[in-house]
Amino acid sequence: MSLRGAQVLVTGAGGFIGSHLAERLVVDGAKVRAMVHYNALGSWGWLDESPHAGNMEVLAGDILDGESVREAMSGCEVVFHLAALIAIPYSYRAPKSYVRTNVEGTLHVLHGARSLGTKRVIVTSTSEVYGTARTVPITEAHPLQAQSPYSATKIAADKIAESFHLSFGVPVVTLRPFNTFGPRQSARAVVPTIITQALAGDQVRLGNTAPTRDMNYVSNTVDGYMAAATAPGIDGETIQLGTGREVSVGDLVPMIGQILGKELRIARERERERREGSEVERLVADASRAGRLLGWKPQVTLEQGLERTVEFMRTHAARYRAGQYAV
Repeated sequence: MSLRGAQVLVTGAGGFIGSHLAERLVVDGAKVRAMVHYNALGSWGWLDESPHAGNMEVLAGDILDGESVREAMSGCEVVFHLAALIAIPYSYRAPKSYVRTNVEGTLHVLHGARSLGTKRVIVTSTSEVYGTARTVPITEAHPLQAQSPYSATKIAADKIAESFHLSFGVPVVTLRPFNTFGPRQSARAVVPTIITQALAGDQVRLGNTAPTRDMNYVSNTVDGYMAAATAPGIDGETIQLGTGREVSVGDLVPMIGQILGKELRIARERERERREGSEVERLVADASRAGRLLGWKPQVTLEQGLERTVEFMRTHAARYRAGQYAV
């Protein structure tokens, strides 16, 4: 199956993964409606710099407004729902904002899909819903544990999506990406945090360096979304996207240093550590279900992805503040 000529909607299209996905959809011939968060400056986020934005219908709105969400979804065969609040430290400060955006926003999309008869809705989950791995590699059957207000809201959104499929037959697929990284990612995430500081000097300030993650380059994640939009017989499924490779936060530093030709020093900074009990110590995916149901596997390695991300951040250094901790 192909999305060529299909009308699709991407919520959160001005963000990191959303902008890459919207561009890929244009390249593949879909009719793309891109929903970006309304703001007084009229910014479309990363789509402001996209050479493909002129081939999209860009709508500024708010995922919290159910009527505008339904209007954006009208006439769309596939809805990719990526709009969310994602920063874990900020979820400690403003948990209600996360409930409204991540839970209520998802509910608006599901209500819209039910009333409009949308053919497929892809809801974006996160590996953070698992908390620290109890068994590895993690499968989709792993217990869910909310170790931050952010992860709690994503668990709730996943379960609401599940309920709409089971109760009303809404054709929902939940994708659960592990730690996506790449060009355009916010400095709140670990890879751009390290690269930003490494480009500015030889010291990298971090919180806890021991936790491990399954780092997946953004084009791999987008491949998963594209496959999930057209794969037959997967309504109601939850499918995770990960590489099966585990790397610690601390080990990312010399890898990035090698790309830059630098010997980097790590300085621990308590401000950057998660709250006690909230740190997810270990994440690594079993992506066999994605292979079986979607024919998906990652094409870009961690090393290749880091090289591409470093190059992007070299040329977009003004978008990042090396000396400031982004919450």
